[in-house]
Formats: sequence, C-alpha cells, structure tokens
Amino acid sequence: MYQLIKKDGSAKRGRFHTVHGVIETPVFMNVGTAAAIKGAVSTDDLQNIKTQVELSNTYHLHVRPGDEIVKKIGGLHKFMTWDKPILTDSGGFQVFSLAGLRKIKEEGVYFHSHIDGRKIFMGPEESMQIQSNLASTIAMAFDECPSSVAGTEYIQASVDRTTRWLERCKKEMARLNELPDTINKQQMLFGINQGAIYENIRIEHAKRISDMDLDGYAIGGLAVGESHEDMYRIIEAVVPYLPEEKPTYLMGVGTPANILEAVERGVDFFDCVYPSRNGRHGHVYTNHGKMNLFNAKFELDDRPIEEGCGCPACKSYSRAYIRHLLKAKEMLGMRLCVLHNLYFYNNMMEEIRHAIDDGCFAEYKNKKLEGMARGE
Repeated sequence: MYQLIKKDGSAKRGRFHTVHGVIETPVFMNVGTAAAIKGAVSTDDLQNIKTQVELSNTYHLHVRPGDEIVKKIGGLHKFMTWDKPILTDSGGFQVFSLAGLRKIKEEGVYFHSHIDGRKIFMGPEESMQIQSNLASTIAMAFDECPSSVAGTEYIQASVDRTTRWLERCKKEMARLNELPDTINKQQMLFGINQGAIYENIRIEHAKRISDMDLDGYAIGGLAVGESHEDMYRIIEAVVPYLPEEKPTYLMGVGTPANILEAVERGVDFFDCVYPSRNGRHGHVYTNHGKMNLFNAKFELDDRPIEEGCGCPACKSYSRAYIRHLLKAKEMLGMRLCVLHNLYFYNNMMEEIRHAIDDGCFAEYKNKKLEGMARGE
C-alpha cells in the first residue's frame, strides 16, 4: 500500500508498505543484477550505506544459477541474506538488449542465452513464474522495450502487445500467489508504460494500464539513447495520467541530475547501474561534481573523497590511497569507490525526502545542481 504523505509542486513524498518492510520514497534502488552489487559489496554493506531496496535481474538469475535453485533455497531474500524489499525486473529489457539473439512473437520471446547460447523462451507467464520462484517483494510485468528511434507504427503495435502481456501477467501472478508452495504470496506487480518518445502513444497507454489497478507503475523505454530533453518531456506528459496514489518508477535512470529532474516531475522510484559501474572505474560522485580518482592530481591528496561524507571510504581513507589501490588494480579500491557512490545516491534520496517534507525541494534541487556543476 502506498501513502502519499506530502506534495511539493509535483514532487511526491510517499511511504510504500510491503511484506518486507516500508519503503520511504523517493527512493533509489541499488542494482544487484545477479543477486550481488558488482564491486564486492555485501548485504551488510548495503545496510550500512542506507540502502532501502535491492534490485535483481530476472533474466540473469534464470540463466544462472536458475530460479528453481533459488526457490529450493528459500527465495532471493534467504539466498542473498537480505531482509528488506527486493524488486526484480521482468527480463524485458535484457531481451531488448539481446536484439541480435531474439525473436518476438505474441506468445513471448524466443532468444539465446548470452552465457552458453542455449535457446530460451520467455513470455508473461514464464516471467511471472521465474519472479515468483525468486520470491521478490515487487515483480515487474513482462514488456517489450522497443527502440526509441522506431517508427510510430511499430511502437503502437509493440505497446498494444505489451498491454496484452500485462493482462496475462496480472492473471498469472494472481494464480501464483494462491499456490500453496509459493514463498511470497503477497508479491506485488508493477506495470510498465511504453511508447518511446511519442507523447500520444505514451498517454493512451498510461490510461489503459492505470485502469488495471496494479500495485505500482513504471515508465520504461527511456534512458535508451534519447536526449535528456525528450526524457523529461515524456515524464512530464505521462506522470499526470498515472495514479497519484500509486508509486511511479522511472526505470534505469540515471545521473543525480536526472533523478532530481524526475522527482520534480512526480517520480518515486529509481534504479541505475551508474554509481556502481562508475565506481568500478574510479569515477566518484560528490556535491562538487564527479571526480576521476585516476587523475595524477590526487597522488598526494590526503583528503577523503568528500569532506563530511559518512560512507565507509570517506570515514577511513584518503583520495591518494584509493587512487593507489585503483592504479595497483587492488579490488579494495573499486569496492571503496562503489560504496561511496551508492552512499552518495542513497544519502541524496534522503536529502530529497527531507526537502519535500520541509516544502523546499525546488531550492534544494537548484543548490544541489549548482554544486555538482561547479566541479573541482
């Protein structure tokens, strides 16, 4: 159940109650594709860096180790020793990214595993069954994520099929949640709005899926190559047609600036690989912009990545030491950068929530963006 606590302009401050605990929104979900955050980050670490929700990938866990194995062990929470909410995406985006290996039909998608080449079929029912086996808190509906540059005719046909698939997902999830051996009988389902960069298709689709009374709604198919201006335009067009009393999730987005802009337009949930991926390459986020710790100017810099930051890296280590670890290809360097970046994102979301609570989000956003634009 979602409680809308306060609005500051279009920015929403909410509280989402789940079987695995309460999620304070807006929230950034930390991406652990294969049930682990890349960069040697443990679930104990996640607790320490203010993580509220962990996100795992349906397709990757189906391929390896296999969702049946995860079910036999007791579900994803038990498997990875995490007691807070988990969202699993449906596999739809991975199918989109495997363009050369897939064939889309009405019943679902035939494709080849990127691991061993074996043939796999996934449709709405299969995606729901896999996610039920994983026993995540929130399951995402199976959709097609079409290219943002596809023509209107293809996009419309794709969106219509995604709607039909959503109806099948809802029906299958209701069935699975009634089965005696289902681990999480209160698994929630979020539907996904598609329509590329065409406002009229997006809005019509938002109206159709809103009528289906789901637990939450995502905006998919953005951050796949379109401009930031197009992204913000679509969010602004679509959000008013999604239920305000349900969470809105912008999939795969993004930079701190993207998140601030989307919160201002009414988005509650976010996820992105940027903080962990950039961290693994020595790029760290700060309130004064992004820094590349490989740069020679940090060789003798005994300051933390960011003064006053409460993350494990900044509490104990200098820029010079972390740069040395990165240059020496020591895993600890990568790990410390990932921990810092995830803490930065999670902490920023906490600041956003406080700013909305205090009715000063616009002021906070402008100050944050100005600081990050300054650079060091």
